[in-house]
Amino acid sequence: MLKAGIVGLPNVGKSTLFNAVTRTRKAMAANYPFCTIDPNVGIVTVPDDRLAVLQKIAKTNVVIPAAIEFVDIAGLVKGASQGEGLGNKFLSHIREVDALVQVVRCFEDPDIHHVTGSVDPVRDIETITTELALSDLEAVKKKRASIAKDVKRGEKLAVAEDAVLAKIEPHLDSGKPAITLTLTPEDKAISRLFWLMTDKPTIFACNVKESDLATADSNPYVQKVREYVKTHLACEAVVISAQIESDLVDLSPDEAKEFLKELGVQESGVGGLIRSTYHLLGLRTYFTAGEKEVRAWTIHAGDTAPKAAGVIHSDFERGFIKAETVAYADLVKCGSVAAAREKGLYRMEGKEYVVADGDVLLFKFNV
Repeated sequence: MLKAGIVGLPNVGKSTLFNAVTRTRKAMAANYPFCTIDPNVGIVTVPDDRLAVLQKIAKTNVVIPAAIEFVDIAGLVKGASQGEGLGNKFLSHIREVDALVQVVRCFEDPDIHHVTGSVDPVRDIETITTELALSDLEAVKKKRASIAKDVKRGEKLAVAEDAVLAKIEPHLDSGKPAITLTLTPEDKAISRLFWLMTDKPTIFACNVKESDLATADSNPYVQKVREYVKTHLACEAVVISAQIESDLVDLSPDEAKEFLKELGVQESGVGGLIRSTYHLLGLRTYFTAGEKEVRAWTIHAGDTAPKAAGVIHSDFERGFIKAETVAYADLVKCGSVAAAREKGLYRMEGKEYVVADGDVLLFKFNV
């Protein structure tokens, strides 16, 4: 299962957000730096309105959503790349995840300490980016030194790796994250082997006060973050209120809906954050639907039908014959598989078929 790491400066709401997305009280949330030392890990279900619709069509009581893993990583501070604030330990945790959710404080509150003494989300983003880039730069230099002899001998892989590292090194040295460096698809594939932290897809979560959630689009801090990450990091920013999300954990679905209505918002920000993170990881969903259950299965964008079948069981991929498929929108429009088949919207696909997000599939296999 792919992992998304929640990162940021201390006291920006990371642990509170982790508790909200995992619907637990696993992570300690306190008004002092480094209250999280070892990372907390939780499995998070991906909200998907399509499941309830398919449940009615399939006439089943069992619904199993897709899931991803979230990791709550301790706050980084300036100097983390040199070990400041247990930085080396925390940076190693970041290397182990597949994508990052960087929580940025976008609210004033004299009762909640900020490690730098003032609220400035762009400065905070630059602090984290700089520390990650410095740590990556050190890793790149070490890698180049370790393969130098192989490069001299002309070993093919080492030469290819060094050529990519030579492009990445000056980019990092200028303080820019590796993900913003333009590389060929071939170079990009090689760069992934280095597990650079600044090469991980990242989404920014603007943490606002409860009273500001309904008017977040006009929040000057949120506006600055959106503009900055779009221009400098080619990333997306979403708005959440970690404290509201934490409060929602203890409410029933109906109570939560009423609570959000009173605040003037339709949906909890966490649902959108989870969905955005899921897509950030390059993940997509297909469904199986029958009387036994409706289930969302997770695949990577671009996966073929046999690969998708293998998510259910390796035998399905090994003995793949064909996939019976109908697009979610077509199935909903027709109301049943039988009606979709009559209209020619239910079709057979072979080994080369690339599964689309929302496909409803039934696999035929023989082993």
